[in-house]
Amino acid sequence: MIPHMLRVGLTGNIASGKTRAAEAFADLGARVIDADRVAHGLLERGGAAHGRIVETFGKGILDPEGGINRKRLGNIVFFNEEKRRLLNRITHPLVDREIERRIKEAEREMPDGILVVDAALMVETGGYRRFHFLVVVACDPELQLRRLMQRDSLTAAEAKARMESQMPVAEKLRLAHYTIDTSGTLGETRKQVSVVYRDLLRQARRLKSGRGDPRPPAGTA
Repeated sequence: MIPHMLRVGLTGNIASGKTRAAEAFADLGARVIDADRVAHGLLERGGAAHGRIVETFGKGILDPEGGINRKRLGNIVFFNEEKRRLLNRITHPLVDREIERRIKEAEREMPDGILVVDAALMVETGGYRRFHFLVVVACDPELQLRRLMQRDSLTAAEAKARMESQMPVAEKLRLAHYTIDTSGTLGETRKQVSVVYRDLLRQARRLKSGRGDPRPPAGTA
């Protein structure tokens, strides 16, 4: 059987509300793969990336149980571009392989469904090109800063360093087929996700019918 699963990339910068959007897609029936959770698994003690990261960045990043303390690692890589790139070279190939394995598994289990892959660096790595559509989540920058400080217990300087380490969201928005603004309430975000999901269902039907690759509706690309 040729899979008809519609592949959708979901991205946005740190603390932009991407996780809430992903949860809303899942509630509507989409199969969601969270790249950040995949990466967390690889960093755990015994995970595929754990040993090499400790060897590269030193035992000072470990917690008392031998696991990687992500805040300590973050304080190294988000203030040093060379070290951040080094970390990405270690983790990205492993994350990509695991995501591709999960995509194939999802296509076997629900070939006519909608698959959403939630990944922060999808545009930076070029991974967005393997999806039929790209959804970009964004919010007001001041709100993004406050969210990040509160979520990760960071100082303003630490939070700004993490935000500034990423590609400007405007560059991602130019590639988007759909955009979701999470500056408002959770209910407002979920309404936007519902509108996008309804159109994705239409695109999925088009794909299943064999009328060629789906195309973004006018005005969304």
